[in-house]
Amino acid sequence: MKKNKIVLVGYMGSGKSEVGSHLKEKLVLSFWDLDSYIEKKENVTIASLFSSRGELYFRTIERKCLIELLNDPNPMIISLGGGTPCYFDTMDILIQNENVLTIYLKTSIQELGNRLFPTRKNRPLIAHLHNEDELKEFVGKHLFERVPFYSKSDITISTDLLRPEEVALKLASKLT
Repeated sequence: MKKNKIVLVGYMGSGKSEVGSHLKEKLVLSFWDLDSYIEKKENVTIASLFSSRGELYFRTIERKCLIELLNDPNPMIISLGGGTPCYFDTMDILIQNENVLTIYLKTSIQELGNRLFPTRKNRPLIAHLHNEDELKEFVGKHLFERVPFYSKSDITISTDLLRPEEVALKLASKLT
C-alpha cells in the first residue's frame, strides 16, 4: 500500500469507528478514532466540549488533532467524525495529500435512522430529537449538505445490510 494513512469518512452511525477497529486487525495498522483522540488530548468528552465551549471551538480542536495524526509518520487508519470533512478545507486537504486514502462509508437515511435512534442521547447533534421521523428528517437534511464532501473520497462503499466486520473485509480485499 503506497498511502500510509487510511481515512474513513461518512455520517455518524455509518460505522467508521467499528469498521476502523476491524480493518486495523486485517491490515495490521494502528487505528485512531478522531473523537477518542480528541477526548484523550483534551481530557474531556466530546459532549462536554460541545456544551461548554460550543461547536466552533470543537471544530477548531478537531482540525488541530487531525493535522497532528496526518503529520505522524507512522501508517494508520483514522476514523473522522461525521462533520469533520465538511468544515474548513479539511476534505480538500485529505484528498490532496498523497499519503492519504479516503474511504466514504455510505449509509442510507433509513439505515442511519435505525442505527442512531437508540444512541441519540450520546450524540450532541441529535440528542434533542424525540422520534425516528424527526431523526430521519434531520439526517436527510444533513446528508444533503455533507454528501458533496464525502463523495470526493477515493473509495465509496455501501454499509447497508453489512456488519462492520464485513465492510472491513471488503475494504481489506480492495487494499491488499
